[in-house]
Amino acid sequence: MKRNSMTFLLAAAGMLLAGVQTAKAQKVVLHMAGNQTFECSISKLDSITFVGGDLIIEEEHEWVDLGLPSGTLWATCNVGANSPEKYGDYFAWGEIKPKDDYGWGTYIYCAEDDYYSLTKYCTHYRYGFNLFTDDLTELLPEDDAATANWSSDWQMPSHEQITELCDEWNTTATWTTQNGIEGQLIKSNRNGNTIFLPAAGHIDYQEADNTGSYGCYWSRSLCTKNSFPGHAYLMYVISSGILDGNQDRSYGRTVRPVRVKTR
Repeated sequence: MKRNSMTFLLAAAGMLLAGVQTAKAQKVVLHMAGNQTFECSISKLDSITFVGGDLIIEEEHEWVDLGLPSGTLWATCNVGANSPEKYGDYFAWGEIKPKDDYGWGTYIYCAEDDYYSLTKYCTHYRYGFNLFTDDLTELLPEDDAATANWSSDWQMPSHEQITELCDEWNTTATWTTQNGIEGQLIKSNRNGNTIFLPAAGHIDYQEADNTGSYGCYWSRSLCTKNSFPGHAYLMYVISSGILDGNQDRSYGRTVRPVRVKTR
């Protein structure tokens, strides 16, 4: 699941040689035939030459190709989790850090503790602080919990990507228990690959609720039904399947990131 093209590796190597490094990228490890490895400090590299063939680059976060028409690749874990069964962190829509209290009183994008004082992602003046509107209907990268916590390669899914995953032509959902955790196993009807979405429940205000019964996964898309921008689209994980819906954007919900296949 971690295979990328030569183009991606060339770009990554170019960034390293240009001095773009992180605490986790201080050396290059080449995996060779016969289970042999060769390590070299990045600081000792002068140049890299690639000659044909396919190469593999390891990344921190894994994904699954479900063969979806859009080319969307779904992550195997939630943001804040280190395995598919872990619930991970909960986020208000448009916030990038978990917190202790999820409601309008603590929501970053309202001024007066209710949805009539929105200060960002507001499409109708009635709900904007001092009649504010900005007509933004999708989260900007700096407000996307997937992008901010993982990298610019990742996003929260759009409403369209969620409805694509929920489409019974594309996937089959089976309620199951995986390593003691209940949730939906989503199997592609196109290539047979799977992802597991744990029933992580939700947090409204201060208490986690309904864990093990159902889950709510944010999209990056604002819901503007009836000109009301106080809700955002999400995906429900329930015992009978998965479906899209919308909820109060100040509440705490989990995030399963996506990325798009490069061709």
